[in-house]
Amino acid sequence: MNQYKIGYTTGVFDLFHVGHLNILKKAKENCEYLIVGVSTDELVMEYKSQQPVIPHNERMEIIAGIKYVDKVVSQTNRDKFTAWESLQFNRMFVGDDWKGDPLFNELEMKFKQVGVDIIYFPYTKGVSTSIVKEKIKL
Repeated sequence: MNQYKIGYTTGVFDLFHVGHLNILKKAKENCEYLIVGVSTDELVMEYKSQQPVIPHNERMEIIAGIKYVDKVVSQTNRDKFTAWESLQFNRMFVGDDWKGDPLFNELEMKFKQVGVDIIYFPYTKGVSTSIVKEKIKL
């Protein structure tokens, strides 16, 4: 049995690709119950200044259909601690490009006080939504 029962990860999951699948699979391997937050279109516009190609409700449906995912929630803001207050997860999974970021350094300290670990996963090399978008332009 895993040491942690409830895991949490978030993302836009636009133009779903194998990198997304790998993150969800690895996350599920490290918890018993995986909750995935899918960023709303409004949130994506706010921090990426870009509208997702796939609408939020469809991205939610895609994630809900993945066998590794137990629950899907809307991510309406980037405040992970507020998400924890609501969802009470034990472990959070994040891409390793965030490791060392001041936002996540602070979050690591806050989560440590409540017994939540942040686990950083490497991204699948050569796969990203940006790369998919570039290929579509060809």
